[in-house]
Amino acid sequence: MSNGRLVVGFSCIGHGISHLVMLLYPTVVLALEREWGLSYGELLSLSLSGFILFGVGALPAGWLGDRWSAERMMVIYFVGTGAACVLTGLVDGPLGMAAGLGLIGLFGSIYHPVGIAWLVRASVNRGKVLGLNGLFGSAGLAAAPFVAGALTDFISWRAAFIVPGLATMACGAVLAICMKQGTVAAMKEDRLPEAAPARADIIRVFFVLSVTMAAAGIIFQGMTLALPKVFADSTPAITGGTAAGAGMLVTIVYLVSAAGHIVGGWLADRYPAKPIYLYGWLAQVPLLALAATADNWMLFGVVTGAALLHIGVTPAENLLLVKYTPGKWRATAFGAKFVLALGVSAAAVPLVAVVYDRTGSFYWFFVVLAVLAAVIVAAAALLPGRRPAPAAAPASVLAGPAE
Repeated sequence: MSNGRLVVGFSCIGHGISHLVMLLYPTVVLALEREWGLSYGELLSLSLSGFILFGVGALPAGWLGDRWSAERMMVIYFVGTGAACVLTGLVDGPLGMAAGLGLIGLFGSIYHPVGIAWLVRASVNRGKVLGLNGLFGSAGLAAAPFVAGALTDFISWRAAFIVPGLATMACGAVLAICMKQGTVAAMKEDRLPEAAPARADIIRVFFVLSVTMAAAGIIFQGMTLALPKVFADSTPAITGGTAAGAGMLVTIVYLVSAAGHIVGGWLADRYPAKPIYLYGWLAQVPLLALAATADNWMLFGVVTGAALLHIGVTPAENLLLVKYTPGKWRATAFGAKFVLALGVSAAAVPLVAVVYDRTGSFYWFFVVLAVLAAVIVAAAALLPGRRPAPAAAPASVLAGPAE
C-alpha cells in the first residue's frame, strides 16, 4: 500500500503548482503590453492554446492514469510542466509565447484527473482531504499573480516562468526518488470502497454534472483570467493602478476564499453533497450580478464572496463524481470532468478578451457569469437527492490510521 501521507503531500503540492503555472501569464501580460506593443486582448488570446490543451489533455491523461500508472504519470506531470515553463521563459515573440503556453497546458492537464483520483484512492476522510487539496490549489491561485508580478517587476517577465519551472522539475525528481526507494508504491484499490450506485443515478449525474462543470469552468477560468485587469481598472483607490497592486489584491482574494476548501470539505463529510452544491451556487448569482457595477472596496468584497462560495462547493462536486463512478474508471471520469471544466472553459479567454476590447469594461462579462451561475442552479436541482451508503471498509483500513 502506498504511503498515504506522501501521496496526499505530492498531490497537494501538484495541485498548487498546476494553478500557479497556468495563471502566471495573465499578470505577465501587463508587462508585455508595454514591451511588445500589443493590446491586452491580443496578448491574452495567446493563452487560448494552453487552456484548450489543459482541458482536452485531461481525458487521455486520466485513461493512462487508470490503465498504466498514476505515480509515473505524476512524475511526467512535474518534470514536463516544469520544463515547459522554462522553455516559455526563453521565447521571443507572440508565436513562441503561444507555443510555450500550449506546452504548459498539455503537461499541466495531467494533474487534475490523475492527481485527484490518486489522492481519493489513498484517503479515508475524503471530504477533509479534498478540502486540504483544494486549499493548496487556492494557494497556487493566490500565489500566481504575486509571484508573476514580483518576479516581473524585480527581475523580468522571463523569470516569472523560469523560476517556478525549475522548482516544479525538482518536485518531479523527488517523487521519482521516492518511487525508486519504495516509499511511494502503486496502489490499485481504494482504502475506503464505495457502494455501487444505481445505473439510473450514474446516467443522471453524468448529464447534470456535464452541464454544471462546463458552466462552472467558464466562470472559474474567466474570473482568474480577468481579475488582474479588473482590479487594475476598477480599484484605483486600492491598487493605484499598478500591476503589483492588482496582483496583490488577487492574491488576497484567493487567500481569503481558500477557507472555503476547509469548510466545504467539513460539510461534505457530514451532509449530503446535493444541497451543499445547489445552495452554494444559488448564493453566487446575486454576487456576480452585483460585481458588474461595483468598484473599489465593494467590488473586492463581492468578488471575494463569490470566490469563497465557488471554492466551497468544490469538495461536494468531487464527492458526487466519486460516489457515482466505478473506482477502476475514476481517473478517466475526472479526466472527462476536466475536459468540461477546463477545456470548455477555454471559451473564457475570448469572452474576457472580446468583451473588454469592444466595451472597455467588464460589465457584460460579469452579467454572463451571473447567467451561467443561474444555469448551474437549475441543473443541480436535478441531481439525485439520496446519498448512497458507503461500502464496508476492509479490515486493514479499519485497523490503520485514516488520512
